[in-house]
Amino acid sequence: MSQEARVEDEVDAMSNGGQHGNRSIMYHLYTHRWGQILLISFICFCCPGMYNALTGLGGAGQVDQTVAANAAVAMLAATAATALFVVGPIFDRVGPRACLLLGGWTYPLYSGSLLCFNFTSNGTFVIVSGAILGVGTSFIWVAQGAIMTTYVSESQKGRAIAIFWIIFNLGGGVGSLASFGFNFHSKSGTVSNGTYIALLILMAIGWLLGLLICSPSAVRAPQLLTTPESEKNWRQTMRLSLRTISDWRVLCLLPLFFSANVFYSYQQNVVNGLTFDIRTRSLNGALYWIAQMFGGLLIGLILDMPGLDRRIRARIAWLFLFVTGMAIWGGGYAFQKWSSHRLAQGIKQNVDYSDGHTSVGPMFLYIFYGAYDAFWQSFCYWLVGARSNTPAVTAILVGAYKTFQSAGGAMAWRINALEKPAMTQFTMDWALCMGSLVIAIPTVLAVTLTSDPDPSEGKDPEDSEEKPRSEVTKA
Repeated sequence: MSQEARVEDEVDAMSNGGQHGNRSIMYHLYTHRWGQILLISFICFCCPGMYNALTGLGGAGQVDQTVAANAAVAMLAATAATALFVVGPIFDRVGPRACLLLGGWTYPLYSGSLLCFNFTSNGTFVIVSGAILGVGTSFIWVAQGAIMTTYVSESQKGRAIAIFWIIFNLGGGVGSLASFGFNFHSKSGTVSNGTYIALLILMAIGWLLGLLICSPSAVRAPQLLTTPESEKNWRQTMRLSLRTISDWRVLCLLPLFFSANVFYSYQQNVVNGLTFDIRTRSLNGALYWIAQMFGGLLIGLILDMPGLDRRIRARIAWLFLFVTGMAIWGGGYAFQKWSSHRLAQGIKQNVDYSDGHTSVGPMFLYIFYGAYDAFWQSFCYWLVGARSNTPAVTAILVGAYKTFQSAGGAMAWRINALEKPAMTQFTMDWALCMGSLVIAIPTVLAVTLTSDPDPSEGKDPEDSEEKPRSEVTKA
């Protein structure tokens, strides 16, 4: 057992015998750092996971993809406008439970708007619901990011991200498989009403699970640095936000954040939405999110690789992203040349999984696209976690991540809604991904051995020498 793990066990033992000693075993499990990470993972399984199942169908399961694309633009624009300077400070004041309850109900609202569209063709309601969802998703992801990246020790952040990514994307996989079953015999090109109803119910369950999230001050995590109540005021929070974002290490990450969602519109609406029939699109959606589960596990193992310090792991992970990115997008270029030729002849949405000669290559490409998304976003979260162990600071960084991620996604979805050539969308996505990785190199090289003392407190971790975990905990 590592020294860091022994210290965490000692903290747990003191907690069990101290102020929480008269509590039940269930309470200790509930307030355990891993218990809360598993809970937030299942909340995201039900809410954004089911949303991913919808968007992965291409056009949210509709024949006309324009309404869904414009709803995505509205959602991402709202997220970009609120995640950093609105939701981040609110999180520091009210905590994760309130944020999850404020944001969770917007997911079933959006699924309900698509159900309504099947009956009324009311595209305005879908777009407005998408904008409301954008605000809700800011609350969900800021709370999730703060929990996932600060509740465990620095040597375990990679596996915390991996566990979350597996459970969360299981939601997209299960939702897509359900849609595959609902639409197995469909010839209409639009998913059934039952698909939207089933996803709506699961989203509502996820929202209610937010009631079970506890305050960070109640979580038994030795490295967790919570903000004292006396320091919680809007002025201090805004100053902390500006100081955190203006750090050069964070500025180098902003293009990486911006590129984190730019490829969704192309992959979901062009690669999946314009190539395959409705049941194969549902199957592909399941395979895409399942690939994310394995991708999250793989990158998590790399980021927590034993025997290597954190600086080396950061550089290995960057190299892994660059090499796999060039290989996967290179395969995507061959696909897009083939797809552009088909679209020029008016051939679309006709490839079925049963036609192995035609479907195998594009389906495997879509699977690799899903795995690469997990590589990318897990690495972004890990870099965020490498900057601080304070939930307030991490919430700001996650807010910045979601702001720029959503801005990039909104731009890409708008380009898709304007029906720009598929090759143009592909080229833009590939260039943004590889270019932003290069810009992030200075931050990757500046990753330190430990996040303590916290950078937000005016101390630079580069000025501190590595010390045993027990000394850091006592400091």
